[in-house]
Amino acid sequence: MGKFPIKRKEDGRIFLPEYESKIILKKFGIPVVETRLAKDREEALSISKRVGFPVVLKIASPDIIHKSESGGVKLGLKNPEDVKKAYNEMMRNIRRQYPKAYLQGVTVQKMAKPGVEVIVGISKDPQFGPVIMFGLGGIFVEVLKDVSFRIIPIDRKDALEMIQEIKGYPLLQGYRDKEPVKISNLVNLLLKISKVVERNLGIEELELNPVIAYKESLTAVDARMVVANSDIVSSFFSDKRKPIRGLI
Repeated sequence: MGKFPIKRKEDGRIFLPEYESKIILKKFGIPVVETRLAKDREEALSISKRVGFPVVLKIASPDIIHKSESGGVKLGLKNPEDVKKAYNEMMRNIRRQYPKAYLQGVTVQKMAKPGVEVIVGISKDPQFGPVIMFGLGGIFVEVLKDVSFRIIPIDRKDALEMIQEIKGYPLLQGYRDKEPVKISNLVNLLLKISKVVERNLGIEELELNPVIAYKESLTAVDARMVVANSDIVSSFFSDKRKPIRGLI
């Protein structure tokens, strides 16, 4: 795997954190926030200047799943001094909490503009097989648990119904001074992810949270996935692997 360290779960499956997950998703034509890996503070600073402020720093480690709860996410960094301070604080906190964790460094991405946050997920039900989830994202997932489910494969009607049946659907239609989001973009995202799973590409769990939806576009800000085995991981990162036709 070279530069892509992996975390093997007890059942032999492989956990892939944000940076690697986004590379795979981008191959399938799924819109993600451009994310770059920095191995040290100076590289993080250099990347931040190139992508443009404000930026977000996140800890990059296959051993740390819940980055926010661990102090491994720093948002809205407006200048080089903010980046330096955030990097130092993050590393100090993480090394104290996870002294044995393997740290790749940090990921750097431009701060996404505000929109409506949603979540899209994949899991495997022991009885029904692959299931796709949609709902309000960010902190609303845990607080409101406003989500809908369908068994894969889904069609366009299924995807639209999933979106319309959550209680937070009015938020997607626009409220007060907020613009409505483009529902067809969300439908297409659900169909595309369903198709990825249908093709049996070895992705067994997937979480995009949040996906920020806008009037004309959407983008996945964070992502993580679980794949069946390390051979599948290697195939995803092969230079010879081309985007899968029909998914772009």
